[in-house]
This record gives sequence, structure tokens and C-alpha cells, in this order.
Amino acid sequence: MKENIQESLEIYKKQLEEGHIQIAYISLMKLISKLKSEFPSHYQTGNISPGYLDYTYFPFFNDYLRNHKLRFGIVLNHKNMQFELWLMGQNINIQKKYWNILKNTVWNHNKEMPKYSIVEVVLENKIDFNSKERMIENIIEQSVLTAIKIQEYLKKHDN
Repeated sequence: MKENIQESLEIYKKQLEEGHIQIAYISLMKLISKLKSEFPSHYQTGNISPGYLDYTYFPFFNDYLRNHKLRFGIVLNHKNMQFELWLMGQNINIQKKYWNILKNTVWNHNKEMPKYSIVEVVLENKIDFNSKERMIENIIEQSVLTAIKIQEYLKKHDN
């Protein structure tokens, strides 16, 4: 499909005039802010990166991760409208190093290396504001449990 920026702008303007995009976007940004504010204090968190309506995320890390130039991210995947946990490296060389360590694990089995990360795990595949508190608890709980398992694996296999 050839990009027609002017046509896209007109469609965008029309959608903004209807107001649904703003309501949804503001609600999602408040949700990710709440996730960040309620994240366990034994992890440090970074700033929320709003992205380009593709991925919005905030990183979290501890000393082990920082020393290995790694961080996890709670990622809102806008296209799939789901929350994911990503393990990310400081640069492509770090990502390749840890991809090689983790490529045959339960988290990456039969997957290609992701473009922006080392591991991508779906935490919540149905964003439901009618069960917001339960959803927040689940995202935090699953991200922390998965992060711990990945770190334990790395500590055993990273030479």
C-alpha cells in the first residue's frame, strides 16, 4: 500500500473529532502510569516512553540487570491491545548475547529474535477496564514472577 500522508491526516483528523481516540489514549496512559506507581519497590523503574501509538512502556531493573546492561519493560502493545513483558538489552550486541543464551528456553522456543528485545511474554491479552484492579495486580504479579525466573536462568547460564 502506497503511503498517502494527506489522506491519512484527513482520516486521523476525523477520528480525533469523534473523540474516542483521545478517551482511549488517556485511559491507557493513566493505566500504565498506575502500573508504574504500584510496581514493587525492590525494582527501580524508569520513565514512561509513550512511543508512536505502537509501543508504550516503562523499564524496571535491579542491580543485577543494570550490571549486565539489561532491563525489563512493561509494554503496552497498541496494535495487539495487550500488555507484554520484554527483556531488553542496552544495545544490539547485548541483545544478541542474551538471545543466544535464552533462545532455546520456554520463553523463546521456536521464535525468531524480536526486533527490539530478547524476550517477549504476553502478560494480559485482553485489556478490560471493568476489571482494572484485577488486571493491574495480574500484570504486576506475572511480570515479577517471570522476571525472577528469567534472572535465575541467566545467573546459571551467563558465563
